[in-house]
Amino acid sequence: MSARQELIAAIESELQCGDFKDYTLNGLQVEGRDTVTRVMTGVTANQALLDEAVAWKADLVLVHHGYFWKNEPVAVTGMKRRRLATLMTHDINLLAYHLPLDAHATLGNNVELARRLDLTPSGCLDGELGRGLLWHGNVSSPMDHAAFAAHIERQLGREPLVIEGHARPIERVAWCTGGAQDMLPLAAEAGVDAFISGEISERTTHMAREMGVTYVAAGHHATERDGVRALGDWLASRFDITHRFVDIDNPA
Repeated sequence: MSARQELIAAIESELQCGDFKDYTLNGLQVEGRDTVTRVMTGVTANQALLDEAVAWKADLVLVHHGYFWKNEPVAVTGMKRRRLATLMTHDINLLAYHLPLDAHATLGNNVELARRLDLTPSGCLDGELGRGLLWHGNVSSPMDHAAFAAHIERQLGREPLVIEGHARPIERVAWCTGGAQDMLPLAAEAGVDAFISGEISERTTHMAREMGVTYVAAGHHATERDGVRALGDWLASRFDITHRFVDIDNPA
């Protein structure tokens, strides 16, 4: 059993949340009980994850996608009311970490994606939202587009959407998990053959073709499963808690 504030202090010291200009509140979003024995992690604090947390008797839910996003409606009604009511009725804490968890050098979504895809990082490019959000490096060996797509599908369990920007083999790549399709121009400036992210917009197709960079939409959820799980394991290795990761499937 550990004190909630000890867990929060450890996470925020590790993730350095103040270094990022985020779209949401990083940290404690809903306050529950003071002491924590069981921590459940998941990508998004949806109702299915909260129901699992109640059934498992979790004291704290730790996610990448929490609540209170910039420009969202402020009224506590409908879906938002049900989610908050579930947490508050059962005295469960909700912690959420967004961009700081994407960028972290050893626990973040970007480094975990690199490990899963056997990419060798060579550096990061800073953007206006913070450091470490766009990574670049090399694949294990040059691949044609079909082999590259097949490799990503095997590792993530989801068929990626590939927009071919050229016909040469893929060797140098950049990546940023989640909804980072508009970082494509920054990736192109780095001189990579391909850029991997989670989502795609209509404009992304034309940008990739005209910039000569192959774009891979590998799934927002699929590219961001591993960071929060790694953070939960990190907590469990340092505090007297039990950690359980729950993957609520999402094809997006």
